[in-house]
Amino acid sequence: MKKLSSKLYMALVFGFLYIPIFVLIINSFNASKSRTVWTGFTFDWYKKLFNNEVILNSLVNTLIIAVIASVIATILGTAAAIGIFNMKRMTKSLIINITYLPIINPEIVTGVSLMLLFVFLNIDLGVVTLVLAHITFCVPYVILNVLPKLHQMNRHLYEAAMDLGCNPMQAFFKVIIPEIMPGIITGFLMSITYSIDDFVISYFTHGATSQTLPITIFSMTRRKVSPEVNALSAIIFVVILVVLLIMNIREIRAGKERGDV
Repeated sequence: MKKLSSKLYMALVFGFLYIPIFVLIINSFNASKSRTVWTGFTFDWYKKLFNNEVILNSLVNTLIIAVIASVIATILGTAAAIGIFNMKRMTKSLIINITYLPIINPEIVTGVSLMLLFVFLNIDLGVVTLVLAHITFCVPYVILNVLPKLHQMNRHLYEAAMDLGCNPMQAFFKVIIPEIMPGIITGFLMSITYSIDDFVISYFTHGATSQTLPITIFSMTRRKVSPEVNALSAIIFVVILVVLLIMNIREIRAGKERGDV
């Protein structure tokens, strides 16, 4: 009975999470614009999607901003995590708590604050302000992913590499970085995910010619969301699913080679 109830609970949870996505994917093939009436199967919305310059330009802007912001945030966050790791206990605790603030702080407060800062500094709102804003909220996620890997690492590893003939740069890039690389990759992936997904902060820091995909979709909701958005969302979901499957397969194979499985 207990096993049956746990399976039922898991089914309800996964159903709650994934049924809306499956409904969206099904509607992307619906010949009608209606979300409640099925009038036939079609690929027309996918064809129209690739001819919709507004959505495609917004998607390109989103990807460019996400990649640039995530790369810079990963570099800054990794360096910051290493610096925090080497601080004294009281200082480290204080800095970590400060690092949590941008994550806990409501996005609308962060968005308005950044907008006022850019206006005060007389920086025109556009791609630059969007990238700066995305770096700001991505850095804490990188720090919080890299720090645990630093704590798991042997503290004497760097000194051992130096004793074996490495100079400081070689010890850092050939020994330390590979040890914390899983945390760096996770931080980068989280950064790029949050950057693509962000709406509130982007809304306050974007310019007239630098709209991201969430802002474009939001502007459509004032009238009616085009089924082309369903098609784009379905493509994004499938791409992410394929990437996750590839990563899991590679991890399983690597585990077998190491003898972990």
